[in-house]
Amino acid sequence: MSAEKRYKGLSIRKRDGFTGEKQIILPDKLLRERIQNDPLLNNLYITLIGYFPKASFHYRERRWGCKDNILFYCIDGKGWYENKAGYCEIKANEFVILPATDKYLRYGAHADDPWSLYWVHFCGDQIPHFNRTYDMRQFLTPTILRPDERRIRLWEEMYDTLEMGYSLDNLSYANFCLYHFVASFIFRNHNFSSFRKKDDNIITQAILYMRENIGQRLWIDDISEKFSYSASHFSSLFRKQTGFAPLEYFIHLKIQKACQLLDLTEMKVKDIAAFVGYEDPYFFNRIFNKIIGTSPSEYRKKNKG
Repeated sequence: MSAEKRYKGLSIRKRDGFTGEKQIILPDKLLRERIQNDPLLNNLYITLIGYFPKASFHYRERRWGCKDNILFYCIDGKGWYENKAGYCEIKANEFVILPATDKYLRYGAHADDPWSLYWVHFCGDQIPHFNRTYDMRQFLTPTILRPDERRIRLWEEMYDTLEMGYSLDNLSYANFCLYHFVASFIFRNHNFSSFRKKDDNIITQAILYMRENIGQRLWIDDISEKFSYSASHFSSLFRKQTGFAPLEYFIHLKIQKACQLLDLTEMKVKDIAAFVGYEDPYFFNRIFNKIIGTSPSEYRKKNKG
């Protein structure tokens, strides 16, 4: 059903003004003078931020699109958006990111079950690069999220900070929080996300297994069989999520652990090599140098001064 049909017979349409709403619109003059000329802030920055609870009759039409990316995070009820490509409904615990566009766009609350949503508009000099790199088209389809209060707290950090005024410190802090907030949606399934349980993802389990066996020699068959996958399928999944082949990633974990031991202990280099599974300290030196760009001894000398 189209958005127009959902609103047929309804004379009330509201852009804002909902009981309990929160909204901050950063003035254009402020953005020009305090952010757009600041190389630390002008890559990505907040332009509008808000929360609409049970937003009955919420409706917004943008005939010429929007220069910002818009992130909608629905926590209750339902809403929708419509553009040239068609109509999508957004339900509780789903999000979308609508990339900056000059094409027609509209969105609003479901007529019978209006949404409650957190939203952020963000813009910046690097928006075109950001949208290409992370392929914002994939987030045009509503995506399910596990409810997590930490995302809400991040949103509140941004909002509460901006509500305290537009000092440079406040603007910097809120916009640095923006990166974390947006990343929690884009990288929601990655092993390094703090917004997911460690046992949610087979790749995370595999990495934890590698860490638990940091001093062993593991082969791809050892790891894939542990999780009941074929070696080829597991390798493909692992590379897709991490950008590395499994054994290459395992080596990086070994070298990361070696760096920690070089930094925090007085262990001899040969003992560190053995600890992370290299019986031959010369081979360990070559691997370390290849990844870190210096020998273990030089690394320790440089970092310990």
